[in-house]
Amino acid sequence: MMALAGIIGPGLMVGTGGALAKGGPAALIIGFGVIGLIAFSITQSIGEITTLYPTGGAFIKQGERFVDKAFAFAMGWNYFVIWVTVLANEYNVLGSVLSYWSDKVPLWGWFLILWVAFGSFQMLGVESFGEAEFWLALVKIIGLFAYFFFAIIYASGGIKGQPAFGFRYWHNPGAFANGFRGVASVFVYCSTYYAGVESVAIAATETKNPAKAVPTAVKQVFFRIIVIFMGCALFFGLCVPYNDEGLLGTGQRVLRSPMTIAIQRAGWEGGTHLVNAFIVVICLSACNSAIYIGSRSILFMAQDGTAPRWLGWTNKRGVPVYAVIFTNAFGAICLLNLSDGAAKAYGYIVSLSGVSTFIVWGAISFIHIRFRKAWHHHGFTGADLPFESMFYPYNMWFGFIANVFLALIQSWAAFSPWSTADFIVGYILLPLFFILYFGYKWWFKTKYLSIDEIDLFSGRRMDLDASNDEENSPVTLDGQDITEASPKGLKKWTSVFKSG
Repeated sequence: MMALAGIIGPGLMVGTGGALAKGGPAALIIGFGVIGLIAFSITQSIGEITTLYPTGGAFIKQGERFVDKAFAFAMGWNYFVIWVTVLANEYNVLGSVLSYWSDKVPLWGWFLILWVAFGSFQMLGVESFGEAEFWLALVKIIGLFAYFFFAIIYASGGIKGQPAFGFRYWHNPGAFANGFRGVASVFVYCSTYYAGVESVAIAATETKNPAKAVPTAVKQVFFRIIVIFMGCALFFGLCVPYNDEGLLGTGQRVLRSPMTIAIQRAGWEGGTHLVNAFIVVICLSACNSAIYIGSRSILFMAQDGTAPRWLGWTNKRGVPVYAVIFTNAFGAICLLNLSDGAAKAYGYIVSLSGVSTFIVWGAISFIHIRFRKAWHHHGFTGADLPFESMFYPYNMWFGFIANVFLALIQSWAAFSPWSTADFIVGYILLPLFFILYFGYKWWFKTKYLSIDEIDLFSGRRMDLDASNDEENSPVTLDGQDITEASPKGLKKWTSVFKSG
């Protein structure tokens, strides 16, 4: 459920308005489609490696195993940036929606109430988190499909007093708002909405049966891309023109969703409260997930020595208390909304999280490339893997090249006309990654691993189903445990050696 809908956040409901206004409906389709292909590529890479190495820290730890500890350090902190900026944006949207209902409580008051509530809930442990995410994700899926049906009925003239208009808004005002500039700007929005498809790897270590859960979650990403994201891109652009004044206007204190605007245009004013309630549910889930993933990421980094050690402490329930508080504290970034307005604050936050997503996804693809080189170097093949990624090797190279390209062009609009603020926000994280990498490497004298030096054996699990089946018991030869000596030969070796 996390892979399918757990990370669907308010950005998809609200931020799509900004993407639609900047790029137009065709740009939305292109943006969601291209980033969807990249997301599919990334999840395939994650599924292949995480199923074999479901260790704490997931792809961050794998960066150390297959590349360099300095690489894991730079990647880990960039990943943390994704989730603290996403968290701040979700607090921003949630506070704006609640202010829409009642302005008696100031935005900073809403933030403090929400900050305490989410922080307290995270202390209940992973069981409570998982249960809440399951039901909230289910509500999100039902709500989105309800809107899809509404959009079809609305566009085809099924609402009394409303004529059929079909794809009128693709012709007037048009399919593209700002040409290629608009399409390029949509990419960074879409990457933010897709951020989280990789989270199944972070959750794998707290999953009872990662052998089954991780591959299943990876396969469901395709459904999520085609039905949920592409559905939103199609139906939002179908029902709302990109020049609608209600879309993310500058200086607005309250963010408005294309879903809300469509319902208002259909003549159902009371429906806006229903949509806002749906957005609140989405925000509850998204804030919950952002704190969970961000805190677990920083927890594993602290335990590995790439973050302050005190962040690695957990209580009796296994909750990383200090990591949760530390992650949740960054939600205060949303208080920028007090002076800049929701639209401007949202734009800056989205840019930072979008660029970080491209960096981390590119790093995941690079880790997959290094893993496969080492895997084949040691004489193994794809058939030896418990989960083999689709379209190898094109899949991983496409993910790497596409993410590097998009990281470079996503703020292309800042050059013409020149905008210093947009340029800094759009590109500051690119040199920061290399500063973190080379700074850590220089300080701790880490080594970039050669293919011969990559360890494929320690921490590897052949059968991830924690059953008591006899075939899964350790097998020894000359007093040594050889259960993990071959990726796919466990059952065969078990029967051979036990039969003498």
